Amino acid sequence: MEFDTKTPLYQTSDKTSFAYISARDRWPIILTGAIDDLHKAIGKTDDAEKQTEGKSIVSELAKLKYELQHDRQLTPLADDGQGDIESYNKELEQLGNPKWFDVPWLFSECYLYRRMSTLFKLSTHWKNYDVFNKQKMSTFRSSRPAVLELANRYNELSKQLNSKKSSPQSEDEQMAAEKVLFTEMCEICLWGNATDLSLLTNLTYEDIQKLQGSKARKAAEKNIIANDFEATFELLHAAKKAGTKDRRVDIVLDNAGFELFVDVILAGYLLQADLATSVVLHPKNIPWFVSDVVPKDFSDLLTVLVNAKSFYESPSEDDEAKGVTPQKLSEQESSDLSLLFQNWSELYAEGKIVLRPNRFWTEGGSYWRLPGTAGALFEDLKSSELVIFKGDLNYRKLTGDAAWDPTTPFTQAIGPLGPGSGMRTLALRTCKADVVVGLKQGEDERLREMEGGGGDSGARKWAWSGKWAVVQLCDGKK
Repeated sequence: MEFDTKTPLYQTSDKTSFAYISARDRWPIILTGAIDDLHKAIGKTDDAEKQTEGKSIVSELAKLKYELQHDRQLTPLADDGQGDIESYNKELEQLGNPKWFDVPWLFSECYLYRRMSTLFKLSTHWKNYDVFNKQKMSTFRSSRPAVLELANRYNELSKQLNSKKSSPQSEDEQMAAEKVLFTEMCEICLWGNATDLSLLTNLTYEDIQKLQGSKARKAAEKNIIANDFEATFELLHAAKKAGTKDRRVDIVLDNAGFELFVDVILAGYLLQADLATSVVLHPKNIPWFVSDVVPKDFSDLLTVLVNAKSFYESPSEDDEAKGVTPQKLSEQESSDLSLLFQNWSELYAEGKIVLRPNRFWTEGGSYWRLPGTAGALFEDLKSSELVIFKGDLNYRKLTGDAAWDPTTPFTQAIGPLGPGSGMRTLALRTCKADVVVGLKQGEDERLREMEGGGGDSGARKWAWSGKWAVVQLCDGKK
């Protein structure tokens, strides 16, 4: 806490905030889903010891849900040997052992998922079970049209980028074309966050499809209310032109499934366009915020691509319940996914795409603490050409989840990661929480006045829906 911003934090006690809505409405639904998932998994095993242990975890999840809904005190976490429990419990004590509806939102939400993780880590038979895995895979299955569109687009782009033919364009024309392509690929990556499972708990198959695809992206361009894509491209292009040998880009990942798919699309593009020489992906090391990426999600993604026909053509549990038979993949679609698998597998095998989890990403505090509590990770990130932070939670952690004035510069709101830090930070975020910075004077007021924007209610409702996005860069190497 000593490294945190002094700006007041969003609290679950504030009934005008999304923090209160989250604690009251979203978290019980998420816990209920976890209980249901584990209950089904218990029913599929014949191992009596595993069944008994699973039922005990279900009981503990139900207890957690009861404590949350009845505004009980947050209790100290059991030590599961992962190394971060002491800091969680110390912070809990420093906060005065608060109740669920009177606690900083960021800490309490991290605590929720960390406590869920201890229940599994302390078990014998369920130690590595991801209670959210089925939801992640189901959403990726629902993203089929966008996956197929992007696979085809990526493969065509790969052919062009790997072609040795000289371009008839002038250098300026070539750079302009590269800038457009870079922006398009980053926009795909930005709006991939529209399928955040921890927020969109009741979407239908059709709803998910509407959030994806090229038409949806084009329609959403006008909704990027702070946009540093051009400045970011110029940084990467300048390093390429200067002949810098090691030009690493890091991506601090957010959601699995379709969003991870588009993150790797971006990674592959950056490598093939020579805007990066390597890309380091940073997943979480435990199941986190429902859909956040753990290392297994990356291998699951590659498995889907190599077994695409089986994955997309086999009825899911929902399909079987509805009597639906999935449409078969065409030869072209199967070929596109196979080529994509080959491309990504080669990049991974060559060490150009690397996975690097770190316990810091699932600690309870903000990224203001990075230089002070995770010095080795911070020094490593400073050696990167650019560190891309994906999604809403990473943005909340970058800004301390504090109630900044929305005109506060992004470079100021990220504190120790700002100018002079030695680290370049790019936030790609669709807005799904109250905190937002870097807006022009009057922009917040304009958005509040729109239908559903919050008006004079005191609530910044426009920032809860994921309709609006910010793309914000801080060149901390200056």
